Amino acid sequence: MNTRFNAKSVSMIGALVAMEVIAARFFTIHTWNLKIGFSFVPIVVAAIFYGPLAAGIVAAVGDIISAVLFPVGAFFPGFTVTAFFTGIIFGIFLRKSTSVKNIVCAVLIVQLVGSQLINTFWISFLYGSPFGALFVTRIYQTAAMCVVQIGFTILMAKKLVPVLRKSILVEGVS
Repeated sequence: MNTRFNAKSVSMIGALVAMEVIAARFFTIHTWNLKIGFSFVPIVVAAIFYGPLAAGIVAAVGDIISAVLFPVGAFFPGFTVTAFFTGIIFGIFLRKSTSVKNIVCAVLIVQLVGSQLINTFWISFLYGSPFGALFVTRIYQTAAMCVVQIGFTILMAKKLVPVLRKSILVEGVS
């Protein structure tokens, strides 16, 4: 990993954590077994500019802070592990290239493995619900989030990332 953590990058990562918490609280629909929202946006930005570790930190710390400040259900560290996994995957795929292929691959891995398989297992474990029944009900969420994440990430890669690269906030980040 080529990312150096300096005062500027740490402060930007902190700001992205704050944005993730706000997005998770105010721009997400939560039920006990479904979550549809935009909290992935700051994680993707961290992945593109700072790489896998930073994106994993944004996702995991954001998850912990959101769970403490705005609980939807019981805090469970398994979801934090999945959040960290999400950041790592986005970072691996998007740090060097935000091509459509990389975006689609990252989103499909995050949604199919992280959300559909791992988080469904965590929910089944926590609430004692049958895995198979939960898996089926969560397919719609996964499909919806694939479309949302792919669309917004492509849009961000084309419109937002070039603007941020030129701004003072991320000056010197390649």
